[in-house]
Amino acid sequence: MKISLNILLSLIFLFPLPLLSPLLPSSSTPNDNAIVSLIDQTCKRTPYEDLCISSLTSNPNRSRAAGVKELAGMVLDSVLLNATDTLAFTRLLIDRTIDPEVERPLDYCAELYIPVVKFTVPQGRDAFYRGQYKFAEYCLTDAARQADACEKMLPGSAVSPMGDRNRIFQQLCSVAVAIIDILSKDQ
Repeated sequence: MKISLNILLSLIFLFPLPLLSPLLPSSSTPNDNAIVSLIDQTCKRTPYEDLCISSLTSNPNRSRAAGVKELAGMVLDSVLLNATDTLAFTRLLIDRTIDPEVERPLDYCAELYIPVVKFTVPQGRDAFYRGQYKFAEYCLTDAARQADACEKMLPGSAVSPMGDRNRIFQQLCSVAVAIIDILSKDQ
């Protein structure tokens, strides 16, 4: 074992690092840089650039081979996941609440998010994949309106976890609409 370590050390000192660099694993490839550039360029054209970038870079395996259409699909998946998570969170708050004055607005929010999760966002995704971009944008805009209606029902929600969730959901919807709009204008 000691001999092989000596041989390895000798090789390192005999060959300069630039000659060994093709043999070393690379942390990024030119294709990765192109994808990062596409994500940056696309997200700069949305109203919430940082949220856009974080949602698109959260799944590097999927974004690696993505074009703008695939990036829009990824954001749509994030919108649905976020709405589903927000509905589950709302139900959890309802289950833990004993005050009817707090439970009523939460029930209202759950009633708003149920069709968003079951119908509005899935129909928007389906329309997007069929190339019906305007209808997809309409669905996402309507979904964001439901979160806004929920927000208005919650007293003091601007500082509550529910308020944060509504805001992020609305912003994700805006990002998705902006990317879909990019696609529709590029056609």
